[in-house]
Amino acid sequence: MTIDQKINDIFEPISTATESIIFYAHPFQIAGDEVHIKLILLWLVVISVFLTVYLGFINIRYFKHGVDLVRGKYDKKSDKGEINRFQALATSLSATVGLGNIAGVAVAVSAGGPGAVFWMAVMGIFGMSAKFAEAALGVKYRVYPDKKNQPDHVVGGPMYYLEAAFKRHDQAMFGKFLAVVFAICCVGGAFGAGNMFQANQAFQQVVNVTGGEAGFMADKGWMFGIFLAFLVGVVIIGGLKSIAAVTSRIVPLMGALYLFAGIVVIAINYQNIPSSFATIFQMAFSVEAGIGALLGALLIGIQRAVFSNEAGIGSAAIVHSTAKVKDPVSQGFVGMLGPFVDTIVICMVTALVIVITGAYEGSEGMEGVSLTSRAFASAIPWFPYVLAATVFLFAYSTMIAWFYYGSKCLTYLTGEKPIVEVSYKILFCLCVIVGASSSLTNIIGFTDAMIFAMAIPNVIGLYLLAPELKLDIKKYLQKIDKKKKK
Repeated sequence: MTIDQKINDIFEPISTATESIIFYAHPFQIAGDEVHIKLILLWLVVISVFLTVYLGFINIRYFKHGVDLVRGKYDKKSDKGEINRFQALATSLSATVGLGNIAGVAVAVSAGGPGAVFWMAVMGIFGMSAKFAEAALGVKYRVYPDKKNQPDHVVGGPMYYLEAAFKRHDQAMFGKFLAVVFAICCVGGAFGAGNMFQANQAFQQVVNVTGGEAGFMADKGWMFGIFLAFLVGVVIIGGLKSIAAVTSRIVPLMGALYLFAGIVVIAINYQNIPSSFATIFQMAFSVEAGIGALLGALLIGIQRAVFSNEAGIGSAAIVHSTAKVKDPVSQGFVGMLGPFVDTIVICMVTALVIVITGAYEGSEGMEGVSLTSRAFASAIPWFPYVLAATVFLFAYSTMIAWFYYGSKCLTYLTGEKPIVEVSYKILFCLCVIVGASSSLTNIIGFTDAMIFAMAIPNVIGLYLLAPELKLDIKKYLQKIDKKKKK
């Protein structure tokens, strides 16, 4: 038995147990078909739709204003924080624009068919409202741990606004309990979604371009993991400013590289564009295979969209809370651009490449980055090498961003203790090796379970704080209108 197989055997029972709890599926009888619906998905869909309607479709009406804010139109040097708006968005995107956009889309198409792509896009639009709320509340309830020595050092996230939400309802202890649950799940999500899944799929693409299962790297996941762990360790030693500096450079580069590659493949197959869109829409609403199949595509699309853009999960609020801003609502508008870039733009390019080339038709079972790689290779044989470089950048940037999320949640749980911080860094790097050495099935099960578990306490807080957020938006927009009239 190889080292990879031994590590995978150890990890499998952990993945199975975690997934069975978080992704409990309740059977429903719909039009004569028994459909098993994962309750956590309903939890996330409802909050995203609710916030979109309750906040007056803010995700659509003020999209341009969000772009203006990112461009620095309303920035002031006197605003407190650690990083600027763009760096906050870039770091947030580096955590979401990862392999969920490449491998996650492929999983959605291979498991739910092309119709799942449509539902990913729909969830991406609604998810913008949830991300808006998280970013705004993250800034509003952020705290300054050491105002005397580090006046610009801030920390925030769902841990803090969960406490605030319940404190005003005289349920401080329950709020603290939920905040602790969120923090624990976030640390687990950092090890899973932000670490092991990324390492797993990055290694898989390296195997694809080095001879496949017969190549030298086929059973050397541990070796690749050690190399990647070293690169991650170099950056995370420097903390948030080091992470933000790296991600603000990597995100635009990797996004442009991947979009260019995808557009080239789509252009080569331009004659298939109309039929591909027709296939996506037809299978998104098709009932020929039964209501169960239709809902299956819908739910898989939603699951992969949430895994990709993390709307409703609460993770992005941790980094958005550190932005140099005065008004919390303004950072909410910046935050809501994340799901648009992540799901509407990058995920859709991946989906079109897979559907337009027909690569999904030959897939057997659930596939990740291997399916995307075949789709690129069908257009230009050497394109998988470009994909390999992009996958590596996506994985790398996601890891360092999620390290920060996990570290802030761990600090919330234990306080700022040097021994805890050093131990966390070492364990995080070791998990890179575990991720590169485990199977896709086990990694994806554990990853999804931990990241979705964060949504349980976070969404409760979003509901409780929605009324005051709506009032904050009204005041902010009135202030902006007055400035425009002057």
